Formats: sequence, structure tokens, C-alpha cells
Amino acid sequence: MTTLLRIDSSAAGANSKSRQLTDAFVEKWLAKNPEGNVVTRDVDANPLPHFTSETLGALFTPEENRTTEQKAIVAIGDELIDELEAADLITVSAPMYNFSIPSTLKSYFDYVARAGRTFQYTETGPEGLLKKDAYVFTASGSFLAETPMDHQAPYINTFLGFLGLNVKETFTAGGQALGEPGEQAFDQAKQQIAAAV
Repeated sequence: MTTLLRIDSSAAGANSKSRQLTDAFVEKWLAKNPEGNVVTRDVDANPLPHFTSETLGALFTPEENRTTEQKAIVAIGDELIDELEAADLITVSAPMYNFSIPSTLKSYFDYVARAGRTFQYTETGPEGLLKKDAYVFTASGSFLAETPMDHQAPYINTFLGFLGLNVKETFTAGGQALGEPGEQAFDQAKQQIAAAV
């Protein structure tokens, strides 16, 4: 059975345009993979603790020396990484908040970036260990994609690539606060999704 891991981060719930784009993708994907399994990780509905000195201390403490509290901290990342390793395909959806991604998604990224599990250091630099495909779905209130103020999709794609994920395509719906131009951008993104799946 093929498994798709869906990672959502918008605080807008069902009104989220990035989620709606992912919905369209998943619907098409399931139509082609009727036996497929979709696992959802919603970091807005179930936010992760921020990465702190306690988190770092737990990770760098040898396993046999960890306290009960440290074991619980490490277990958070273990569960997230297990999901990534078990999936065949990854989708990440994110709105643009203040020129970047939601802090909930950043926390997720902090927990799954672990040397020896999702990447490794080599003589030629870091190497990602998650060799599978991913798709990215983004939305923003104005049209900032591919401008110096866009720290959303470029950051997501860079991070996923760092983990070894191959971002097949990024679907963007800009202008969502601008009325008709935003509606047109959203419809165009949905058409691109239909053609890509």
C-alpha cells in the first residue's frame, strides 16, 4: 500500500487556501491510487513545542543517560521522523505569515532535522537521507512569489531538499486578499494540480 504523508500548517482551518490546494491534490491522487493511505500531520491542530535548550540537551544526552523528561522530548521527533520514513510521498501546505511560514511548521522542521536519521554530514557537506518525492502547496495574501520578500516557498523547498526530498512541483495561489486576481490565481493552481497528478 502506498502512503502519502500530508503535512498542513495553516491556522485558517477549512478556509485555508493552501489546504484546499492540497485537498485537490489528494483527491486526484486517491483517484489514481484507490488503495492508497493518507496520513495527516496537522501542526496547527496539534502544535509541537518550540525547539529549546531542553530539546537540544535531550538530543545530545546519550540514550542510556536520558531522564524520563528527556526521553519524552526525543520521542516527539522520533514519531515525526518515523512518519516521514514510512511515507512514499510527502505533501507540505503552508500559508505565508509575515513573509515566511507559520511558526508551527518551523517547529516541525526543527524536530525532523536530525543528523543520522534524516540527513548526515559528509566530507562534501550535508546529505539528505529521505529519498522520496514531495509536493508543496502555498498561498499568500498578495503576489510575492519569486520576489525578494518571498521567504515561504524557497525556504520550504530548501529545507525539504536538505532532507533529501525531491520537490516535484510547488503550487502557489497568491493574491488571496485581493479579490478576483486571487480567485484566478487559485483556480489556475488547481488546474496545474489536475494536470500534474
